Amino acid sequence: MPLTPYLRVLALPRIRPLMVLMLLARIPPTATGVTLTLHVVLTLHRGYGAAGLTGAAVTLGIALGAPLLGRLIDRRGLRTMVLVTTIAEAAFWFTAPWLPLPALMVTAFLGGLLAIPTMSIGRQVLAALVPAEHRRTAYSMDSMSVELSFMAGPALAVLIATRVSTTAAMLAVGGAMVLSGVTLYLVNPPTRSADELAAAQATRPPRRSWLTGPLLGVLLVASGVTIALAGTEVSLVAVMQRSGQTNWTGVLIIVMCLASMVGGFVYGAMRRPPSQIVLMGLLGLLVAPIGLAGDTWWVLAIALVPSNLMCAPAIASTGEAISRLVPAAVRGEAMGLQGSALTLGAAIGSPLVGYVVDLSTPAVGFVVCGLTAVAIALVAMAIGRRRTLATDLVTVEAAALAKNPLPVDPLPEAARPHESRP
Repeated sequence: MPLTPYLRVLALPRIRPLMVLMLLARIPPTATGVTLTLHVVLTLHRGYGAAGLTGAAVTLGIALGAPLLGRLIDRRGLRTMVLVTTIAEAAFWFTAPWLPLPALMVTAFLGGLLAIPTMSIGRQVLAALVPAEHRRTAYSMDSMSVELSFMAGPALAVLIATRVSTTAAMLAVGGAMVLSGVTLYLVNPPTRSADELAAAQATRPPRRSWLTGPLLGVLLVASGVTIALAGTEVSLVAVMQRSGQTNWTGVLIIVMCLASMVGGFVYGAMRRPPSQIVLMGLLGLLVAPIGLAGDTWWVLAIALVPSNLMCAPAIASTGEAISRLVPAAVRGEAMGLQGSALTLGAAIGSPLVGYVVDLSTPAVGFVVCGLTAVAIALVAMAIGRRRTLATDLVTVEAAALAKNPLPVDPLPEAARPHESRP
């Protein structure tokens, strides 16, 4: 694939340093899950169930907080939101290592609620700085950088937690979060272009005017993608554990990330890419038969490549679609909704497929998460098409009425208003 589309994006003002900044700022959030899990299990000496509940508290907080923080960006600007969330991140991570489990669960929810939304910030910045014709390439690069963050963050957290302590790992995550927040506050990257900023001074459009069927379909696709990805990871871990090859799990996760990056690179250079619904449908269809590969690690590595080629493109396509479907005045809230959809998808996929694996086999887990993704793609297509057709029908009728207005019958004598006389 030619590099020309990527070179054009990287040649735009401020893009290269901001992409590096967002890559580094996203590493700490990717480490939070494994850091909290290891702390609950290794330091607090509780089971994985308690660790899962703590992780669920963070996930719920992030899902609820993302659109609220996006709305704060829309109303007060990026710096106000970053200031609030950076203080909250410092308060949580610098006290959490010494909290008992019940208090940790409560503060984990609050910490998730006010977590710095680095994922959605990066997408808003790209929408502001990159012209619409180049956003597909830009969002593909963004998805690839997310994969790099997920390759680095958890690995560094495990290294610090196992070589030093989980307390040191939590303090390191907190310090990195604060550093990211301070840097974002000082750099203050734009979340709207100059033209969008001028237009945003007008009245904020009501939610019902932009939260339409097509947008709901995009958000549903975002959830479906992470349901499939989270379910794939759970099934993969189960296969490796039951076959006694747990030490190869990290290698297979890296293979998944690299395949996703390759897919994102190809997608970003395509002139006529498939829609996000097609990408998610392909993702589901390619995940379902992975269990047929058996439990040999290198065969599984090969089987994981096709489905993960669809991962970064599917996520990038949802970000591009949202930037196109919503006005700039509400982009922060819309990107926050996308973040919530991605988070909720992962929160649903992991326990759903884990329950299936417990009752049957990991191979069935692959089938369930794959077919679930296909079903969600069909529902998203139906929702988007139904609301689009309804909107088109209203538009056509309004145009017809404007061209040929209906005659208005004169009021009968008894119904006419009488002038008041002195």
